[in-house]
Amino acid sequence: MLRLFHRAVRWSLLSLLGIAAAAQGHSPLAEPQSDAKARAPKSTLAVGAALDGEGRLWLARVENQRLLVARSEDGGVRFSNPIMVTSEPENIAADGENRPRIAVARDGTVLLAWVQALPQRFTANIRFSRSTDDGKTFSTPVTLNDDGRVGGHSFASMALDSAGRVAIVWLDGRDRDAVCEQGGKFAGSSVYLALSSDYGARFSANHALTRHTCECCRTALTWTPQGPVAFWRNLYDGSIRDFALAYLDDGQVKRASDDQWRIEACPHHGGDIATDTRGGLHLVWFTNGATRQGLFYKRVDGVHESAPLSFGDAAAQAGHPAVAVAGDTVVLTWREFDGMAYAAWAMRSDDGGVAWGAPQRLAKSAGAADYPQPLSDGSRIRVVWNSAREGLRVLSLDEPAAARRAEK
Repeated sequence: MLRLFHRAVRWSLLSLLGIAAAAQGHSPLAEPQSDAKARAPKSTLAVGAALDGEGRLWLARVENQRLLVARSEDGGVRFSNPIMVTSEPENIAADGENRPRIAVARDGTVLLAWVQALPQRFTANIRFSRSTDDGKTFSTPVTLNDDGRVGGHSFASMALDSAGRVAIVWLDGRDRDAVCEQGGKFAGSSVYLALSSDYGARFSANHALTRHTCECCRTALTWTPQGPVAFWRNLYDGSIRDFALAYLDDGQVKRASDDQWRIEACPHHGGDIATDTRGGLHLVWFTNGATRQGLFYKRVDGVHESAPLSFGDAAAQAGHPAVAVAGDTVVLTWREFDGMAYAAWAMRSDDGGVAWGAPQRLAKSAGAADYPQPLSDGSRIRVVWNSAREGLRVLSLDEPAAARRAEK
């Protein structure tokens, strides 16, 4: 059975009084963000979470239009006092498929990327900050999109390697806007990226990875032995919204799913990607195509691909899947709704995604709830789930039968 080994964690706004993070230097990209105050803030249930190499849990969340970071040394039982990353109010996206992204490098650098909604409809900036003192202070936030336009920049994802390289990708509307301003037509959005080779101290100029992508589904990133790999919902033949992936170092785009989902609107339903130590890719996504419908998992080892594996209960609106890998263990998570309450579900493989155990319901909530997130530090996987009623919970999956027998 499930072990809920950590109690709910709540942060009080009272703890923020008097807290301010010292800025670490200045960047020419930084600018005042006072105009962002004009838009009313949305729900902020969507948190960013990461496990570092020491097994510490890091959280990035939004409260009162501020981005806050805290860490736990004991798996989520207790957290440090939250550190304020954004000293000025920002309308930070933290709902649905948009959430702050947090990662911790091997040298201890804490990196953050988030989407700052602007007053004009469908406009936003990609923002970035980092800490080089174990999360005690954070650098002045900078805007990564370098087009200088008030336009659409959203659904950022981030990945890094052990040598200090950082990749951030996002959906970008600059190409669409430029074409439409000249009276032309442009389907969807574009995927843009920025790269750093020094743990985020400096980033390259923005680069277009591909154009004509789905405009409102989250992107995903992972780092493989061959470099960073991005995963996103693409546009094929104008209105077929299936998934694509690309190794960013060579820029080659490959179709990752062939579900033939033809729809003249964005599903707001992105996928996820993770890699194992051998460089194999593990993909999860949702589709309602002519070929298949529901949640699916696929393993990609070089030129070999497994057949898509269906999981989740479509009758319970199973959706928003995620995947994490630690050694030979692969964990899939998703959310369901039975008409009364949301539930966080998971499924586990201990042989690299070949055979799978039965789905496990990890927790329920009768109130609004975020999507569950599986986290890996390379040796273990934990699931973080945030809900309005119970707060943040850290969930543990059942151990496989062989492991339980070994412990006895």
